[in-house]
Amino acid sequence: MVVGLLLFFYTKSRHRTNFVTSQLMNEYLRTPIEYLKGVGPTRAELLKKDLEVFTFHDLLFHFPYRHIDRSRIYTVKEIDGSQSFLQLKGTISNLRTLTSGKSQRLTAEFFDGTGVLELVWFQGLKWVRESLKPNKTYLIFGKPSEFNGSFNMVHPSLEDPEELQAKKYAHIMPLYNCSEKMKARGLDSRQLMKMMHSLLNDPRFELEENLPEDIRSRYKFPSRKEAFISIHFPADFGSLQQATQRLKFEELFFIQLRLLRYKMKRTQVVNGIRLEKIGDAFNTFYSSYLPFELTQAQKRVLKEIRGDVKRGIQMNRLVQGDVGSGKTVVALMSMLMAIDNSYQACMMAPTEILAQQHFKTIRGLLKDMPVETALLTGNTSAKERKKIHAELESGQLQILVGTHALIEDKVKFANLGLAIVDEQHRFGVEQRARLWQKNKYPPHVLVMTATPIPRTLAMTLYGDLDTSAIDELPAGRKPIQTVHRFDSSRLQMFGFIRQQIELGRQVYIVYPLIEESEKLSYKSLVEGYESICREFPAPKYAVSMVHGKLKPADKEFEMKRFVKGETQIMVATTVIEVGVNVPNASVMVIESAEKFGLSQLHQLRGRVGRGADQSYCILMSGNELSADARLRLKTMVETNDGFKIAEADLKLRGPGELEGKAQSGALDLKIASISEDAGLIELARNEAGKILNNDPNLELDVNKSLQLYFNLYQQTAKWGRIS
Repeated sequence: MVVGLLLFFYTKSRHRTNFVTSQLMNEYLRTPIEYLKGVGPTRAELLKKDLEVFTFHDLLFHFPYRHIDRSRIYTVKEIDGSQSFLQLKGTISNLRTLTSGKSQRLTAEFFDGTGVLELVWFQGLKWVRESLKPNKTYLIFGKPSEFNGSFNMVHPSLEDPEELQAKKYAHIMPLYNCSEKMKARGLDSRQLMKMMHSLLNDPRFELEENLPEDIRSRYKFPSRKEAFISIHFPADFGSLQQATQRLKFEELFFIQLRLLRYKMKRTQVVNGIRLEKIGDAFNTFYSSYLPFELTQAQKRVLKEIRGDVKRGIQMNRLVQGDVGSGKTVVALMSMLMAIDNSYQACMMAPTEILAQQHFKTIRGLLKDMPVETALLTGNTSAKERKKIHAELESGQLQILVGTHALIEDKVKFANLGLAIVDEQHRFGVEQRARLWQKNKYPPHVLVMTATPIPRTLAMTLYGDLDTSAIDELPAGRKPIQTVHRFDSSRLQMFGFIRQQIELGRQVYIVYPLIEESEKLSYKSLVEGYESICREFPAPKYAVSMVHGKLKPADKEFEMKRFVKGETQIMVATTVIEVGVNVPNASVMVIESAEKFGLSQLHQLRGRVGRGADQSYCILMSGNELSADARLRLKTMVETNDGFKIAEADLKLRGPGELEGKAQSGALDLKIASISEDAGLIELARNEAGKILNNDPNLELDVNKSLQLYFNLYQQTAKWGRIS
């Protein structure tokens, strides 16, 4: 069995999982959860529906979210409001059910000889009342809160002191996540703890070792069985830490083993197209059509791409670069390498706006060069589509830019040599794979993102790719000046906008919502548009409004007006996050900026600063800000570095949102953390690399178990793979 393996494919289809787990675990752990002592059919349905716990094995992997030290017993007299959680010992009396309107609550008095504490339950009243025995001694545990000058404890856990002392979890107690529905039916953390204790203390509970003995001994990891027992019921906090490190490493190790094995197989086994020649198309563009000097970062990345495509091995490279760093030029010059070797190239973007922007940029850069290019989107006419299909199959069409339309079955290339995907995290794995399959031999793959990915996330989610970074802005670009202003400074902000418009500049004003919501106090786009029109009245000023609910034609009309300079102010939602390039726009105002994530704020800021003029980003917010919101806005003000912002965003939000919803099978780590375990990720990657360098096919006796796990892993876990 293997944590990394089981954790991932257990989130896939249950049918597929049953096959693999049956190969990797003993009969006991494959037992349906309803057969565990204390569960039964009713509780089993709750566990399956709310926690996806179907078997004993699933329960084993439902790790505690924290552990609490229950070695100390406080008194009611000692409660002062500063303690987070407390354990007390005493008796319960005076149970009462109180009704207020349609709601009910159960209260009781807890007495320990030093004072009285009120206990309160709002859910599971019938079960709690039936289970409590007046005047019996209990150990209660919970968080005290103050109400009307006295302390109470809401939904405390209750234990029989003698029963608790007799069990292994007497002093360090695990706390488990459970749904409100489960709690209402008496299936809370304490009940899960009892189930886990029953599971682990059954003589049939056994776990095979899955880490090489050499790794275990060097890092002093406990055995796998010891680790699972200690992660749930540690003897002390030292053994808890050892178990946690072991299981985190194990999870990350098998992820890295898979990624590095894929990468090794791609570079050693999969034949690729050789783009050996640098010819007329590339040289002519570089010497006569390139409108500016490439940055050193662009030159470095082009050199890395050049090295990849001439080896005869399929390139699989991720290029990261901030908004405005010049990724499109690098992409075009890479496509010209393919054209010089008589191959075609394509570029796929997630939205029509972005595809049109790329096509316009590429056509503008090529000017009158004899390179046949075309744009294919959902709105391409039937007549034009037929022409594109014919020219693509004949080889006459050399560069095709488009959206998801590129992966349609009718789109067939004569000889596709390079496939480029922009903002690739917005496409699912299967969507990307359909593009790679449009050639007899796999084309070279270049994926690009304007959202810099933290190194730890890149190593884990895209560890089978080579990575490049365009970490330098073109010469002449001035850093965007970013400021944070509260709503009370709105008049000054309007005055600044007027000054910029008088200088001939244009302004974006972005809102998070289209219409006002009763539940949300964010500034709405409609309300904002009306306010802006009052402050900047016609005919002196012209204001555009763009949002996702507009018809494509209306959106395009408003966009074009702004691009042409016919309107000075663009009021919009985040629809303008990508795909709009207006060098004359020098001010980005983001309303309710505290409601946006760091990555999105940075993307929006990147819409300005694309010309030679000094540009500004103004973050408007309410006066009451959470600690996280203050940190996000402070980070934006202090740095323009997308990589620093990505690292900060990872720490604040975790990896989930950075991966993108369309990333099929995205990370579902059970115990490790991308943001907190950077050192372990590197360690796991290094150890996996050493094993594969010495034994690429895992054929040595010492690695036989790894080979078994890896083979099963390949059959089930395919997320994150680019090609």
